[in-house]
Amino acid sequence: MTAQELLKKEIKAFIKTQSGNIAVSFYDLNEKSGFSIDGEKRMLSASTIKLVIMAELMRRVHIGEISLENKITVTVQMKTGGDGILKELEPGHSFTIKELLTLMIIISDNEATNILIDFLGMESINQMAQAMRLKQAHLGRKMMDSEAKKAGHDNYICAEDIRDILKSIYEGTCIDGKSSKMMLNILKHQQQSGRLQLYLPEEVEVAHKCGDLDCLENDGGIFFLPKHPYILVVLTNEMPTNKDGREAIGKISWIVYQALC
Repeated sequence: MTAQELLKKEIKAFIKTQSGNIAVSFYDLNEKSGFSIDGEKRMLSASTIKLVIMAELMRRVHIGEISLENKITVTVQMKTGGDGILKELEPGHSFTIKELLTLMIIISDNEATNILIDFLGMESINQMAQAMRLKQAHLGRKMMDSEAKKAGHDNYICAEDIRDILKSIYEGTCIDGKSSKMMLNILKHQQQSGRLQLYLPEEVEVAHKCGDLDCLENDGGIFFLPKHPYILVVLTNEMPTNKDGREAIGKISWIVYQALC
């Protein structure tokens, strides 16, 4: 049995001890191979769908349609609940597209996200998901849109979609090298942790995007181990509590880290 097969077996054994649904995708960036456990299963994305929004934004920048220095003025009508800092500010402030992108990723700001969804268009974002050949990624509603959710619209992704986005960013092929480098840098400045990094040493550098809803915790990241970089995505839902979801992600991440460090 190969090292990856043993690792997959250990993760599967851990998943069997858990309540709820867990999907995993792992990719060894040295070996250029990996494995998944329910990796193609459609899962609620929570904020991980923001990776697709970021990719579409950078595509539009790459073709010269927009500039990262373009500014948008925040109005009272744009106010959005949930994660973020913009909702705490008075309307009337202007932010560059780059600033809104950064807020969307590093603190998962929902108001910044909805501003960018309106700016780019939901249809264009979903066309980007198709162009990237993602299996389940779909933006069906804006952040915190409870009415759309009641009407049956939601945001979806799978573990392999996140793996593939992160892999293309790492390899410099997501849009182009310059765009990938910028996206990677933003992901490295993520300020939300406590999932994939929960049990890891603080010095481990991770570029990642996480998300959560009630009893749902997701996280996917690129781990920059000096001699053994890798990608790990863990999606959970229907967990007893969010704490259970975060700990499950953390324990799977620890299993992988111990195998590769």
